[in-house]
Amino acid sequence: MTEDDILKIFREYSALLEGHFILSSGLHSDRYIQCALVLQHPRVAEQLCSELAAKLGHLGAKVVAAPALGGVIVAHEVARALGLRALFTERQEGKMTLRRGFHIDPEEPALVVEDVITTGKSTRETINCVEEAGGKVVGIGALVDRSGGQVDFGMPKASLVTLNVETYDPDDCPLCKK
Repeated sequence: MTEDDILKIFREYSALLEGHFILSSGLHSDRYIQCALVLQHPRVAEQLCSELAAKLGHLGAKVVAAPALGGVIVAHEVARALGLRALFTERQEGKMTLRRGFHIDPEEPALVVEDVITTGKSTRETINCVEEAGGKVVGIGALVDRSGGQVDFGMPKASLVTLNVETYDPDDCPLCKK
């Protein structure tokens, strides 16, 4: 599938929104990608995540991890496509953690996947969780990289769509000023 094919799917499910949005990073933006509107359709989620898995499968991972909540379905479907197990991290008292009995074996190769990468904060926190648990992150994946490819994790990264979407500091947001 091409980026245009994927963007067509996002538009078809009204998942590419325009307006004034406050992102989870605290930054403001005039466009928002709501992957949940696409991922609520299991066949579409399977199709998109299989595409992402094909870009990451050569890295030799044994487990797929993602930050909750947005990455949970992505991790599950990428793991299913690769025949691996999926787990997720979640914030507990402000810190990203592995809970619910999830574990990672020492030096176990892991992929960290997301629905959308903007600043990379949640992805980095999940990388830290995997490494603190003893795993070794071998690659990063996202359905959408809205950083324009600018976020660098120092390891292989793949996305289905790369967008260069402006973000603004809340104190200097032209959308707020309007």
